[in-house]
Amino acid sequence: MSPLPRRRHLATALLTLASLPALAQQAPAGPPAATAPTAAASAEAARPSAMTAELFYEVLLGELNARGGDPVEGFQLLLDSARRTRDPALFQRAVDVAVRARSPEAALVAVRAWKQALPDAREPRRLELQILIVLGRLAETVEPLRADLAATPVPERPAALAAMVRAYSRAPDKAAAARAVEQGLADELKPGAPSAGLAWAAVGRMRLNAGDPAGALAAAQRGNAVDPDADGPAVLALELMDPARPEAEALVRRYLAQPNPLPEARIAYARALALNQRYADATTQMDALTRARPDLPDPWLLLGSLQAQSHQDTAAQASLQRYLDLATKQSDADERARGIAQAYLQLAQLAERRKDFAAAEQYLARVEGDEDMAAAQMRRAMLLAKQGKVAEARQLVRSMPARTDADRRQQLLAEAQVLREARMNQAVYDLLSKASADAPNDLDLVYDLSMAAEKINRLDEMERLLRRVIAARPDGAAAYNALGYSLADRGVRLDEARTLIRKAVQLAPDDPFIADSLGWVEFRMGNLPEAQRILEGAYKSRPDPEIGAHLGEVLWAQGQRDRAIGIWREASMADAENETLQATLRRLRVKL
Repeated sequence: MSPLPRRRHLATALLTLASLPALAQQAPAGPPAATAPTAAASAEAARPSAMTAELFYEVLLGELNARGGDPVEGFQLLLDSARRTRDPALFQRAVDVAVRARSPEAALVAVRAWKQALPDAREPRRLELQILIVLGRLAETVEPLRADLAATPVPERPAALAAMVRAYSRAPDKAAAARAVEQGLADELKPGAPSAGLAWAAVGRMRLNAGDPAGALAAAQRGNAVDPDADGPAVLALELMDPARPEAEALVRRYLAQPNPLPEARIAYARALALNQRYADATTQMDALTRARPDLPDPWLLLGSLQAQSHQDTAAQASLQRYLDLATKQSDADERARGIAQAYLQLAQLAERRKDFAAAEQYLARVEGDEDMAAAQMRRAMLLAKQGKVAEARQLVRSMPARTDADRRQQLLAEAQVLREARMNQAVYDLLSKASADAPNDLDLVYDLSMAAEKINRLDEMERLLRRVIAARPDGAAAYNALGYSLADRGVRLDEARTLIRKAVQLAPDDPFIADSLGWVEFRMGNLPEAQRILEGAYKSRPDPEIGAHLGEVLWAQGQRDRAIGIWREASMADAENETLQATLRRLRVKL
């Protein structure tokens, strides 16, 4: 496609020039200050301008046309002037006019004229690359990309590679973009190249954008092999972590074993572990980071959250307080507002566990920000429920703003939780039954309703609802686990229960609660050593009171009574009111 067609309006030009005799006499030696050359202009471009009065008029006329509604004429006048003066600011202005006129082809003509006039300038190469990507002419980007990176100083290449990935990621044809990047980075990918690790990470990210996670992982592995200290391959591997791709996590661990890995990478790894319910492993990572860098706030917040999740309340209290001490004293405290709010919410929950409701309210009063204020109100409702003020708690939940469907759903679940705290199981069932009738296709509500049905001994309905969830969501572990555990806990259809729970384990192999279910069904089937092995692993991963109750009973049944009592005492310290724990102790007539 040709550039913007040239249309000179001679009469208009002559009239304009005739009206500007004073300006002609005062014509500056260079272009107008508004288009001063950039710092990246070459020495050639910095030479004294050859602009004459005639050229000055042409530039001025070009500007008048560009700003007066005739960008076609303005572009041609500015580009002609840029070619004659070899002035980078005029080339840039011609490009800007073409872009505003939404003519990338014309912008490309201007950029290539700029390159020809000033072959050592970097800016036209960068612009040419961007315009070709916009035009979808990805095969033509290979040489400009190669030349631009070759001219980029090594310290600037990480930023250049990141910008390049962002630009190519906007291309509609992701596969073609990935091929172009790999070809353009051929020199950077060679062993010994100063940016080889980051270049391979860029290739991997483009492959991932193109829907090729296996190719992305291979690129990350190549990058890590040529430069084990490079951050890019490890960051990419973090995104690729999946039980089906254990090599991704192995790469991350190799990187973290280096002397000075990025703290952010270790934090991201710990978060990924926590999302997969590998809480003990995540805690180990944050323990290591807080020892190595005790001055960093964020690791303390994540560590405190993990410790609270595992009912290590004393340690969690100390970690969260350490986070607040660091975060509130640093210059970027305002940027950490969300983290500070989350710390106060966690501290309120810890105070609630130890029944220090006044301290919990004091922490909640320090929470700021609309989103976090909603969470604080939810916690206030739970506090009221635990103090027997159920009507007040429900009213507080119902008074909260609910502008969206997501807000209304959160409001519903919060009210249901208030009723659970008060052991009002029939009211929970009634509330969820009505909500599910209003939204019959909401499978999460169906699942919650099944759990409420079990609490009021409507076991046939619970099973019907769970089987409905399994049929509609066969790759979800929760319903398989819930139905299998219910059967196992009642000691009925144990073979079927084990089959259901094993399916849940297959879908969520790292979930300690599903492992608890499997251990429990093995116990019910009389496989005590196997049950102990499974439950000990689950309790080590997640020292939850319910898992502790089951492990203690298995130990008790095998005559390991002192150890069983020790486990139960530990579980009781975490949550003395846990229903499963209390039921176990009553059934076995054990007093701690």
